[in-house]
Amino acid sequence: MEKQIASLHLVSAFLAMEPTDCVLSHARSLGGGSVTVDVQRFVWDHCISKAIGKCHAPYLKNFLKKLILEIESNHDDVLDELYELYTEFMISLKDENAVKGNVRALKYISFLFPDDASCKDAMVRKLVVPLHCSLNMLEGDTGCSIWPASLFLSEFILSIPDMFSSKTCFEVGSGVGLVGICLSHVKASKAILSDGDLSTLSNMKLNLKMNQLSTGDDEPEFSECSDSVKCLHLPWECASESELQGLEPDIILGADVIYDPLCLPHLVHLLSILVDKSKSSQFPRAGCDSAIGNSHDYSNRCNSQDVEAARDRAGNASPTKHPIAYISSVIRNANTFDRFLALVDKANLTVADLTGTFQPASLLPYMQSYDRSSIRLFRLSSK
Repeated sequence: MEKQIASLHLVSAFLAMEPTDCVLSHARSLGGGSVTVDVQRFVWDHCISKAIGKCHAPYLKNFLKKLILEIESNHDDVLDELYELYTEFMISLKDENAVKGNVRALKYISFLFPDDASCKDAMVRKLVVPLHCSLNMLEGDTGCSIWPASLFLSEFILSIPDMFSSKTCFEVGSGVGLVGICLSHVKASKAILSDGDLSTLSNMKLNLKMNQLSTGDDEPEFSECSDSVKCLHLPWECASESELQGLEPDIILGADVIYDPLCLPHLVHLLSILVDKSKSSQFPRAGCDSAIGNSHDYSNRCNSQDVEAARDRAGNASPTKHPIAYISSVIRNANTFDRFLALVDKANLTVADLTGTFQPASLLPYMQSYDRSSIRLFRLSSK
């Protein structure tokens, strides 16, 4: 079973285009400490040979280079196939720095679900999500990057599917569409994805199509992606109150949206309209809101028993008059976050920090570059 898990983690890390050092560490784990000939054969058969022509070529070249150096440094034999392919890349990719700008590649994010964590022989189910995304997170293509907070929010959704199933969910700043794809997987009655950048929205629709969620491009401003998914072009500063009220979501979601001080007033205004109970219809309870972060005090926390009880009750709770917002975020600038809290308070909203009391299941155990400890989870509601 340990080898099965190690091989799964290795393949998952490679498909997700994890940093090559991370992939190599999984290869060493599979080989009991070194990249043996058997491990090389596994890597060739299950990773490299299937990626030729599909994987981002410079990434594959760099991985091959480090893999060969790793094997040679241990004075082990290198498979001929690895040498041959690396030689081909040396000829065809002479200048790795020639390709610049907003380079995008196809990554596969694999969420791994143990069927029974208490059983040593438990099999692992997985949800594999292909995504076209940017490789240059900080070069003007941020909306097409996979941010840590979106991974966290996706784990949150997949950890408590009953909380989101049969609910109308709206996401602000949907980026590559990962959260929306996870909402569709847990059978949300409707997932409304939005972004203010048209290029990002176009890439999002491409990702939805790759995940069998068709898009209706005949209505670009508000297009149907399926019976349960919609794409909305929504610059925060242009969002009208009537348009937002018409969405009538049960749950609002956002990942890494607390970043730009200039955008925060528009974001908080948008959130205040969506969670305003005086202007909303009767909504089914979003589940967990009575148990997670129960108090309206920002500093209040609940215990793990409350979270477990919330999971059990998520789909059967009583009605409430207003939706709930869940925001995951990395706090990169304390002043920006303080500004957000001040605007939220002025908008008559309450914030509960759920970070210390609720952690979603770890569904990305192979992703060593993903640091969950830096991410915080907040719940916003109307006072």
